Amino acid sequence: MPLPSPAGPSRAPRRGAVALAIAALTACGGGRADSQTPADRGPPDAPRRAATVATAQVDESRRTAIVRAVERVSPAVVSISVTARRRRSESPFDFFFIPQSRDQVVQGFGTGFIVRPDGIVVTNQHVVSGAESVIVTLPDGTELPASVVGEDPTTDIAVLRLQGPRFAVAPIGRSTDLLTGEWVVALGNPYSYLLGNSEPTVTAGVVSATERNILPSRDQTGLYLDMIQTDAAINPGNSGGPLVNALGEVVGMNSSIFSQSGGSIGLGFAIPIERALRVADEIVRNGRVRRAWTGVEVAGADAMEDWKRQGGVLVRSVAPGGPGARAGLRAGAVLVEANGRPLRNFLDWEAVKLDLHVGDSVELGVREAGRTVSRRLVTGDLPTVTAERVRLRQDIDLVTVTPGIRAERQLRSDGGALVVRISAAMADQLGLAEGDVIVGINRTPVTAAEEVREFLEGLQRGTAFRIYVERGGRYTYTDLVLR
Repeated sequence: MPLPSPAGPSRAPRRGAVALAIAALTACGGGRADSQTPADRGPPDAPRRAATVATAQVDESRRTAIVRAVERVSPAVVSISVTARRRRSESPFDFFFIPQSRDQVVQGFGTGFIVRPDGIVVTNQHVVSGAESVIVTLPDGTELPASVVGEDPTTDIAVLRLQGPRFAVAPIGRSTDLLTGEWVVALGNPYSYLLGNSEPTVTAGVVSATERNILPSRDQTGLYLDMIQTDAAINPGNSGGPLVNALGEVVGMNSSIFSQSGGSIGLGFAIPIERALRVADEIVRNGRVRRAWTGVEVAGADAMEDWKRQGGVLVRSVAPGGPGARAGLRAGAVLVEANGRPLRNFLDWEAVKLDLHVGDSVELGVREAGRTVSRRLVTGDLPTVTAERVRLRQDIDLVTVTPGIRAERQLRSDGGALVVRISAAMADQLGLAEGDVIVGINRTPVTAAEEVREFLEGLQRGTAFRIYVERGGRYTYTDLVLR
């Protein structure tokens, strides 16, 4: 919202809504009648005309930039209701064949916005994770079933599709020219399950900062990089809703907050709209996101002091034959710039990678042997994307760990079976998660994904066994019983 211009010596003072209202009352006879002669009062209908003009001025003064922005975007904002099923387990040893009667139905809620008139909706991936059914409610109260087109946990973005006539579409802006301190509006449906209304709610604030990188937490699956920070209140149920500028254009997707209570404390974060739409477009066209691979492992959160001392990002290893190796990078080099962006720490490097396509080139500034040189890196496909998958009971996808996958995932193990997909129900039962590497079963090392399937298919029901797993650079094990 622009600030009012200062009044010059010859400029009449600005009249606010309160002043205009007082003027309207006075024009309607609020002053002393005996102080005016009939000639002073003008025509008989003059007070009525003056009141009408003053009322119109008051109404216009209420229609701020925020009001107009909300009017532009709100027809395309939807409420999302999700039904998911979580398998309840009374014992960590339960496995595979748990009766359906012991499943638990869980309700979830969030927000989304329509980006194409044929019914394409974008929202956060964590809103629809594990969904069995999704119902979208339009601002007028119409409820429509939605199908999940695809999800990308890394960027926390998902795409839904609605069936029906042409839908209202949210106007799209740019996050790249946002100014710190300018007005923004967050639209969403916080605690929608407690309210009977379907139209979105509105909170207003300013852009607190841009290009914010959030350090990953233990339970965080997505990468929240180059985020827009705002003090506009973002509460449970707002996830996936639009962050809008004063022009009524969507500049981000509300996704996360910092809070100890669970409610807003003025530290909210939104995904830049350019990233949200790029990922959504790939999901619509391909059903998944092709993640660019650099084949370079850099020092991470455990090397905070190194960032300051090195003045950049230290390369720890380079995958043999990978894109980094082909660009001439070596372990021990320091990345100081990527596509003109200074690299202060590993999150800056991750932010650059997150928005790369397969086949994109990256112009790197590299310091090695006391001098800074330029290197051109061309990204490739992730090894896990091109690897052959082994599927177990439609619930788990495994791939064999190769040198490229080991470098991509920064694994300690030379071999094993990497879990690249696992259903929520099976994750609850097995205690496994995406990214785990099965390195052994009982006393036998696992060198390939196919070995895990052969072992499980050969077991009799009731057989107990132990799975050894690498997770986060550490080794652990789980005891299971085939039910």
